[in-house]
Amino acid sequence: MNYPLQALTQMGVLPLVNFPADSRYYGSGVLQHTAPNGQSIPYLMRRFVPQPGAPNFATVARHSVRQGDRLDLIAARYLGDPLVFWIICDANGAIRPQDLVAQPGRVLAITTPQGAGGATGA
Repeated sequence: MNYPLQALTQMGVLPLVNFPADSRYYGSGVLQHTAPNGQSIPYLMRRFVPQPGAPNFATVARHSVRQGDRLDLIAARYLGDPLVFWIICDANGAIRPQDLVAQPGRVLAITTPQGAGGATGA
C-alpha cells in the first residue's frame, strides 16, 4: 500500500527539519529569545490547529467511527503510521484527539498534512 505521508516525504514536498516526519511539529520554525543576561533561548513557534475543511488539506479517505475505534489505529490504517494521528486531528479541527472517536457514526476526513497537497475527493 502506498501511504501519502511517506510518498510526500520521499518526493521532497515536505521539508527536512529536526523533527521526524511523523511529528506534529515537523516543519515548525524555531525562534530565539535573548534573555536579559544575553543567553539565547530557542523555542518553537506557536502552532495553531487549522480550521477543518481548509482548502490546503487534500482528502485521501473518509472513515465512519465505530464503537471502540482508536485514532492511532485509524491513522495506521489510512496513513501507514499510528504516530501521525495528529494529521486526522488537524483535518477535523480537534484539539482533544479522543473527541474524534467518542461518537460512533461520526465521519472523519483523512487527509494529507496541511499544505502538502495531493489527491482530493476520496
